[in-house]
Amino acid sequence: MSLFTHLINGEIPGRFVWKDEHCVAFLTIAPIRPGHTLVVPRQEIDAWTDAPVDLAAHLFQTAQKVARGIQSAFPCNKVGVMIAGLEVPHLHIHLTPIDEIRDMDFARQDSKAEPAALDAAAEKIRAALRAQGHAEVAS
Repeated sequence: MSLFTHLINGEIPGRFVWKDEHCVAFLTIAPIRPGHTLVVPRQEIDAWTDAPVDLAAHLFQTAQKVARGIQSAFPCNKVGVMIAGLEVPHLHIHLTPIDEIRDMDFARQDSKAEPAALDAAAEKIRAALRAQGHAEVAS
C-alpha cells in the first residue's frame, strides 16, 4: 500500500479538506506555499494516464472546487496545477496558490512547515469550501 492509502485509511494522520466516495484532498506536509493541497483518488493508481476516464474527470472537477476554496483562503493570481507523481506512487494532483511561475518550484518546498501553520491553512480552506456550499468538506 502507498503512503497515501495509509493516510486515506486513517492509519496515519492527515489534514483533510475534502472527502467524497472517489477521492480526498489534504494538505501536503511540505508545502511550496501555504495552502498547497493534494487531490488523491481513493483507488491506488500510480500514473495519471492509467486512471479510468470517469475517475480522471471526477478528480479534475474536485480539483477545480478545491482550487476555488484555496484561492478564496489564500488570495493569489491563480491556483497552479501539477501532476508529477515521482515522490509517492499514487496519483495525486498538486494545487498550489501562485503569483508567479517560481511558485510551482518544488525546490521551494518547506520540509519543516510548522504543524500549527498547516492546521490553520487546512481550516482556512475548509471554511472557504463550506462558504461555497460544499458538503464534502472534511471535518
